[in-house]
Amino acid sequence: MSLRVVFMGTPDFAVPTLSEIIGHGHDVCAVYTRAPAAAGRGMDLRPSPVHRLAERFGIPVLTPKSLRTEEAAEIFRAHQADVAVVVAYGMILPKPILEAPALGCLNLHASLLPRWRGAAPIQRAIMAGDRETGAAVMRMEEGLDTGPVGMIERVEIGPDMNAGELHDRLMALGADLMVRALAALSRGALEFTPQAPEGITYAQKITNAEARIDWTLSAQAVHDHVRGLSPFPGAFFEADFGKGPERVKVLRAALVDASGTPGQLLDAEGIVGCGEGALRLITVQRAGRGPLPAVEFLRGVRLASGAALAP
Repeated sequence: MSLRVVFMGTPDFAVPTLSEIIGHGHDVCAVYTRAPAAAGRGMDLRPSPVHRLAERFGIPVLTPKSLRTEEAAEIFRAHQADVAVVVAYGMILPKPILEAPALGCLNLHASLLPRWRGAAPIQRAIMAGDRETGAAVMRMEEGLDTGPVGMIERVEIGPDMNAGELHDRLMALGADLMVRALAALSRGALEFTPQAPEGITYAQKITNAEARIDWTLSAQAVHDHVRGLSPFPGAFFEADFGKGPERVKVLRAALVDASGTPGQLLDAEGIVGCGEGALRLITVQRAGRGPLPAVEFLRGVRLASGAALAP
């Protein structure tokens, strides 16, 4: 049985879910997404990935600046949706919106709730050294990711998996999970379980300041930090190549059996000492340039063994 759906999402992560919902024959009567944003050298206004997909299918797109007005609530209620599906929309849904669809609002969240509620669950799980995470479909409430869970799938986080790779894995898994949840919902068979009161953690938004690498931490902690911020925004260090300190992102690294002074380059192969153990730089990116193998980068900037990578 098909459902009448309002879809609410913005980034690439939400695109496969919208595509799967359309592909499974549901009636997507409206798409809500963030307004086009200025981007690129010309600062042209670019619609979101979800916006572009909706237009290809001829689905009406709404980009309200706020959902907290009575006008916004009336417009939303006029869709007469059975359900709203929310995937990384970027705006908080007030109570009148949450109560409008007959069957409620379902949210796809990239974590094993109640662990990592909030804005950056993928990055935070890796940065914390978690060995598994997952995707959850929950019924939305007014609280931040507090609603009961209808379906959940677990995913192993490999020891070298980065945030970009985990993002893509959960993006596909989440799309499949949501269409299965909608199928169960349409049959009246989707059961919700309240989240456990224990184990609640919050995935705060990543700040630029915390992207800086702290070499005094253990090699494992630095490795998790690098993985969790790769490819974006990218964990970074600073070094002087002759023209003052420059920022260099570390996109990939590996644990090695070595030790040395924290932040000191130990050899020409890119091994750097940490507070405990050491890390080999594999892929780095200098500001304004493309990614490079670390060995090639070090050879080009003539950064010798013993050089300090500023914390």
